[in-house]
Amino acid sequence: MRVWAVANQKGGVGKTTSAVALAGLLADQGKRVLVVDLDPHGSMTSYFRHDPDQLTNSVYNLFQHQGRVPDGLAAALLLNTTHELISLLPSSTSLATLERQSAAQGGFGLVVSRALQQLQGEFDFAIIDSPPLLGVSMINALAACEQLVVPVQTEFLALKGLERMVHTLGMVNRSRRQALPYTIVPTLFDRRTQASLSTLRKLRNEYEEQLWQAYIPIDTKLRDASHAGLVPSQLEANARGVLAYRALLRYLLVQSLPKRKEVA
Repeated sequence: MRVWAVANQKGGVGKTTSAVALAGLLADQGKRVLVVDLDPHGSMTSYFRHDPDQLTNSVYNLFQHQGRVPDGLAAALLLNTTHELISLLPSSTSLATLERQSAAQGGFGLVVSRALQQLQGEFDFAIIDSPPLLGVSMINALAACEQLVVPVQTEFLALKGLERMVHTLGMVNRSRRQALPYTIVPTLFDRRTQASLSTLRKLRNEYEEQLWQAYIPIDTKLRDASHAGLVPSQLEANARGVLAYRALLRYLLVQSLPKRKEVA
């Protein structure tokens, strides 16, 4: 199972939309996909028509065993979605209490990694939707994944969130054996506005190596898909936003291939 995470330390940049769109496109290819909602707001959980305020069983239950994950627990928490090949490990508002608990107990940083290990043979991909703040949930997402997608809204304030995210990655990479590869994805691009054009130019100048050189445009079809509870490709396979995410997926799949060692 390949594990990707979607994260940024700023909200409203298209994290959940990106995670759901990529999951949907992978599932359309026949891949079995697990989506993991680590945000206490439960945007992804709500997207698939489950109520994070009402759920008694959620990803929060994984953190109730002193850093261990009892056998079978992760599978027992899974919920169905509107796509038959996508399963959801849902969030609940209880996740908001994790910071306080982790300060008292510790040992929470690898809980999601351990849960995903239990599900290794059940899925081809896992995509984690991370909250927009540095804490236990984001640390778990970064520790569990092998590739990170960083959506960045093409407007000036989003650049500050990206700076914080890159700084966080620097700290995380010092504790990893291998640096976590990441791809910056410009989102909510509107070519009619100077803000979008200037921000995209700045991203290309300052983050050339990590940046996906295309962008995800503003597309009302993406919003319509969330209202319907469908992955965007189910609603309209050739919508502008879906075509952009399809191109992004092709790029990410190439990026995640093992790099060949050059023979001297």
